[in-house]
Amino acid sequence: MFSRSLIRVSVIVAGLGLAASMFAMGASQDRPRRGRKYKAPPPTSRIEITVVRYDDGKPVENAAVVFHAIQGEKDKGYMELKTNEDGKAVIDVLPIGDVMRLQVISKDFQTFGQDYKVEKPQMAVEVKLMRPGEQYSIYKNHDKTANAAPDSGSKQPAQPSKDAGKSSDKPSGEAKQPDTKAGADESSSQPK
Repeated sequence: MFSRSLIRVSVIVAGLGLAASMFAMGASQDRPRRGRKYKAPPPTSRIEITVVRYDDGKPVENAAVVFHAIQGEKDKGYMELKTNEDGKAVIDVLPIGDVMRLQVISKDFQTFGQDYKVEKPQMAVEVKLMRPGEQYSIYKNHDKTANAAPDSGSKQPAQPSKDAGKSSDKPSGEAKQPDTKAGADESSSQPK
């Protein structure tokens, strides 16, 4: 008899304990949780970069593709990937609306860099890498016809500045380009 009453008491205590735990669990769900609120991440874009040679269009394998996510004026970090045998690198963590600064670095090629606005959920960018050219030196005479307007062959003297009477360590005046307007006489732009 003693064992039967012990079993009955233990069943009643277990039932009360189960009821109390269910009540406590229900009460805790009604209270607001403390801690950080969940903020959903912004939508991201899937960006596929294809790196090929400029001259023949063949893919460049194992090129370093560096993505810099820029929000406003602040650089939010970077991620570097390598291209596969097809010259492709894919990233899908850059938020839509940010600016992506893309750098492509590969041995035996010029480094490529450009900023892109991430506006679409899927973007594809093709980068054509060029072979390195000769280094530019200010001490060499370069062909100026590609960079400037045609020159008449005569050098223009420096124009006197408003402060010509004052002595200074700095050179006064700046060299000006010849007047290229139609009907303008070159001698009219010369100081007399």
